[in-house]
Amino acid sequence: MTNKAISIEGLSKEYSISKGKDKFWALKDIDLQINAGKVMGLIGPNGAGKSTLLKILGKITYPTKGRALLNGSIASLLEVGTGFHPELSGRENIFLNGSILGMSKSDIKKEMEEIVEFSGVGKFLDTPVKHYSSGMYVRLAFSVAAHLRSDILLIDEVLAVGDAQFQKKCLAKMSSTTRDENRTVVFVSHNMSIARNLCDEIAYIEQGELQMVGDSKKVTDHYLKTLHGKSLDQPLKDRKDRSGTGEVLFEEIDFFDPKTNRSKTLICGEAAEFRVDYASRNREQIGDLVLHLNVFNDDGNYLASFSNQLVNVPYKNLEAQGTVHCSIPKLSLMPGNYYIKASLFVNGQRSDIVDRAINFEVLEGDYFGSGSFYKKRVPGIFLEQHWRI
Repeated sequence: MTNKAISIEGLSKEYSISKGKDKFWALKDIDLQINAGKVMGLIGPNGAGKSTLLKILGKITYPTKGRALLNGSIASLLEVGTGFHPELSGRENIFLNGSILGMSKSDIKKEMEEIVEFSGVGKFLDTPVKHYSSGMYVRLAFSVAAHLRSDILLIDEVLAVGDAQFQKKCLAKMSSTTRDENRTVVFVSHNMSIARNLCDEIAYIEQGELQMVGDSKKVTDHYLKTLHGKSLDQPLKDRKDRSGTGEVLFEEIDFFDPKTNRSKTLICGEAAEFRVDYASRNREQIGDLVLHLNVFNDDGNYLASFSNQLVNVPYKNLEAQGTVHCSIPKLSLMPGNYYIKASLFVNGQRSDIVDRAINFEVLEGDYFGSGSFYKKRVPGIFLEQHWRI
C-alpha cells in the first residue's frame, strides 16, 4: 500500500468580509489523498480556493473545519518573498530556511554551492534580498525550497514571475525531485500542458469545492471543456471569477472579422478587430487606462499580447463608460482554438483581470499570399519571412 504524504479530510475555510458582516467559504468539505513521491496538480479558475488550500497545507492559515495531516517536513514557495527576511542577505536567508527545516549548519553548507548555481544570483548572494528584483527573489526562493531537505514541496504559480528558461529548469527539478528523491510536490498551475505533463494526478477545484480528481489528461480535458462552455454561456459583465480593485470593469469583449462582422471565428492572414466595452464602477472619469489582451492556446500556453501600452497609445481622462477598438491588419495566428486573458489597469493599479474572457477560433487562410493554405490545426504564430539564394 502506498504511503500517504498528505491526507485532507472535510477541509473547509471561511473568510469574513466587511468587518465580519459578510462571510464566504473559500473551501468547502475537501477530501483529498496525496501519495508520497508523487506530483499532485491543483487547477481551477481564479478564486477557486487553490492558493487557500496550499496556505493551509503550509500552515500559513488554518482551516475553519476539517483537517490536513502531513507526513513529513514542508518547504513552500507560495508568494514572492515567502519565508525570506528582507533585511538579511541571500546567504543568510538560505541558512535561515535550512534551520527552519531542521537542517544542521554543515548540511546546509553542503547544499549551498548547488543552490547558488541553480538560482544564478551568485553575485548578489551577500546583498539584502529587499534589493532583489521579483525574478531574483523567485529564482533563489525556488532553489532553496527545491534543494534543502524536505519531504513535501508546495508551489503556487509564483514561478510565472521567472523567465521561460528558469521555468524550464524548475519543472525539470520538480520532476527529478519526485523521481530520484521520493519527495511529494503539490503544484498550482493555470498552464494545462505543464500540469498534464508534470503531474501524476490533478485535482480540479472550483468555488471552493473539489470537482474532480484523477488522471492528469482526463481532469485537464474535463476542465478545459467546462471553461469553454462557461465563457460562451455567461456574459462577461456577469462573470464572478475575476480579480482586481473593480474600479473599472470589462463589460464585453468581442474579437471579430471586420469584413463579415463574424464574431469569434476568424481567418488566418485576414484582418481582425477587438471591440472592448468598459465601465467605471463609480461612473467617474478615468485618468489612465491600460488594456492587455493576452492570447493563449487551449492548453494555457501564452502566445501573444495586444496592448495599447505596447504600441505607446495612452488612454487618459476617458469617459466613465466607453468602447476601445484594436485593429489587426493581418492575423498571424495559425488555425486552432484560442482564448483571451483580459487585464485592465487604472492609474497603474490592477482594476479587472478575467482569465479566459473569450474563446475564439482561427480558420485556415493564405497568410503568405502564396496560394498555399496551412490546414494543420497546431496553435501557434506565423512569422513574416523572405527566402533567397
